Amino acid sequence: MAIEVTTPRRSKRFQPTIDAGLSISSNNPTSWIGDPILERRTRPDDVHEEDEFDAEEGGRTTFYNGFSRSEMVKENRKKVLQEFEYEVGDTVLVKTQTKQPSIGVIVAVWEVTSGNEEEDSERKFKKVKVHWFLRPEELASVRARRAHEKNEIYFSLEGSAILTPPHIIEHCHVSSSPKDKEADYYCCSAIDARRGLYYELNWEQHRNIALATEDVDSDPFVIDAENEEKKRSGGRRVKKTVDESSDDEEESGDEYEGEKNEDVPSSEEEDGGDDEGAESSTIETDEEDVPRTPRKRKATADSSLRTPSKRRRKTLAAPTPHSKAALRARAKRTKAMSIRPLTSDMAYDLTGIDTQNLPEDPWLRATQVLHVGSRPDALPCREEEYVKILGSIENLLDEGSGGCVYISGVPGTGKTATVHRVVRELKRMAERSETNPFTYVEINGLKIPEPSAAYGSLWEAVSGHDVASEGHLKISSKEALKQLTKYFSAGVKAGPGGHACVVLMDELDQLVTTKQDVVYNFFNWPTLVQSRLVVIAVANTMDLPERVMSGRVRSRLGMVRINFHPYKSEQLKQIIESRLQTAKEGFKGDFPEVLSQDGITFAAKKVASISGDARRALDICRRAVELVHPKRKAAKADDVKHVISLMQNSPTAMYLAETSLHERIMLASLLKCVKRDGVEEVKWGDVQHQHLIYTNVLTGDGDSTRKPSPSDLRLVLDSLLASHAVLLEDGPAAHRKAEGERKVLLNIEQTEVESVLSDIGGQHWKNALGVS
Repeated sequence: MAIEVTTPRRSKRFQPTIDAGLSISSNNPTSWIGDPILERRTRPDDVHEEDEFDAEEGGRTTFYNGFSRSEMVKENRKKVLQEFEYEVGDTVLVKTQTKQPSIGVIVAVWEVTSGNEEEDSERKFKKVKVHWFLRPEELASVRARRAHEKNEIYFSLEGSAILTPPHIIEHCHVSSSPKDKEADYYCCSAIDARRGLYYELNWEQHRNIALATEDVDSDPFVIDAENEEKKRSGGRRVKKTVDESSDDEEESGDEYEGEKNEDVPSSEEEDGGDDEGAESSTIETDEEDVPRTPRKRKATADSSLRTPSKRRRKTLAAPTPHSKAALRARAKRTKAMSIRPLTSDMAYDLTGIDTQNLPEDPWLRATQVLHVGSRPDALPCREEEYVKILGSIENLLDEGSGGCVYISGVPGTGKTATVHRVVRELKRMAERSETNPFTYVEINGLKIPEPSAAYGSLWEAVSGHDVASEGHLKISSKEALKQLTKYFSAGVKAGPGGHACVVLMDELDQLVTTKQDVVYNFFNWPTLVQSRLVVIAVANTMDLPERVMSGRVRSRLGMVRINFHPYKSEQLKQIIESRLQTAKEGFKGDFPEVLSQDGITFAAKKVASISGDARRALDICRRAVELVHPKRKAAKADDVKHVISLMQNSPTAMYLAETSLHERIMLASLLKCVKRDGVEEVKWGDVQHQHLIYTNVLTGDGDSTRKPSPSDLRLVLDSLLASHAVLLEDGPAAHRKAEGERKVLLNIEQTEVESVLSDIGGQHWKNALGVS
């Protein structure tokens, strides 16, 4: 029957496979049913890349009505050999990457013959093309909600895949009526999984029309949603226009409305989130209005609605999602979006803190809202970065392609808070059908035991595993990596799901390993064709991609980079004032001044001159308010100055001030190795080598320049180990290593060590440590 193949070109590095653990052995004999119905020259799409097929040598493709297979089944407690027949139009269960078998309808079966039989070089490849159904759990987790019947499935508009006979597990019965008790599944709707749009469908009628089609080189089961859209709109297309000179409210609203009018074929997109699951009233229920398939004229069926044999999408399929043309087009859309102001729905909610539960005391209210753990929905002064991130991810979702958005900046600059606000906005848009649906997963490098554990978290998301009800999957990191590699490189062969997956990689610096394999895989998977993986990578360093990948690989990735610069004094002042304003909301009576303007200004300027860390500025102001709370007065600049002095005289600072010269040099050497390698655990041998280099650099005029011996360096390390300032790799496995290969780890805050060592050592220590 139909033989339109959309198999894209794939990377040679990751050969596409379905699943090695098939429940049906590929050794079961398979034979064709009946005589051939068509024979033609072999096309490249008739075979898979992994097949040993020589395109120059050519071959013949022969189509059949179906195939039969002998299988061992239990009957009366005995295993007997039975023969099962699978014909075009049969609905079957298919083994894919998902936990449950996928459901599909057989569209075509054929055999490709290449080589010469006389020269014993003949090779035969048996193929089965299936068109997918989708279970509700195979849809994106973030989408417009829709009620569904028990065992209800949805027919994919054009999702299909070319498999082999062993992937077919068994027959299943799909009915158009939920009252059919003999049916295994019920289908009355078609779905565009990538955009989350539903269409009414009489499955049994659609199947009969498709089977009546005689054109083998088309897919008769494909539903042309674009043709239906033209029909309902009377042939008129709605053109999206964005008037930049319009007022802010009109502009922000019209852009989203224009996108919806262009892509949505019916108003059912809005109804998709209805709790009652009502179908769209604009979709005709008459049998003549069911989307039809092109075929030759017959007296037995009406073909008033025709479906083109080859469907062309309006949106770019993006076989090369990071080409220069795609990046230029994406940049234009992002630029157009950047001029759109935040609407009331998109604006930052600076009152995200629950003011109802704040205490009555003004000073206590101020200390609570100034606490770094009491975060509003997003920090102010990051509107531009917010729009850039939102526009980049929204464009990738609309294109249906994969990509990476790399966000960098020093700690305390609002990276994670801004990204979380973007994700919340994208979820809101997807639930209202304003953007394409997606599955979301967040992986924090500080919350997983080891970097490779990120594979398991991502596999749980893409496989549709319900962690809340079933717990975490019992799968090793190695097996999860294997499954993810198969899934993202398999494209349409991975299964029926066609939606995107958005993964937030927070604290990416913690996932860097010696081999750099974890970070590389998460950067590489979005570039694979049909992966539809969108990675939001958040890290503290700008040069992490340069450390992980070579220049040639980086140019292929084409990631979007957004850097968060440290806060300036005016921005820090605005953040502090916005928090204090939150404390005033809901307060009965006049709110007294708890922190003076000169105190706020002094704290903002002091922190901006050092690091620009908003968390540190908030912490200083909170402690200043706590200091003056017993006196019931406003914290002045002198109070803020006193708090800063106390913070600088912390136990860690007092300890570092009492350390010897070579202990400080060893700490500086350890910091240098950590920054150079990008990992927190570094080899003891590297630290020793760096210590010898720093001996000439960091020693003063009155210090000895004699380089310490290995035994001397070990004594210095033992002193640091005794105070727990540094940790050394321990255990039976570590003791079997050479001493220089054992790992050492800094056990105190890195920024405080840098600050104290710079204050003690002077300018040449600042230059060596890279502290401004």
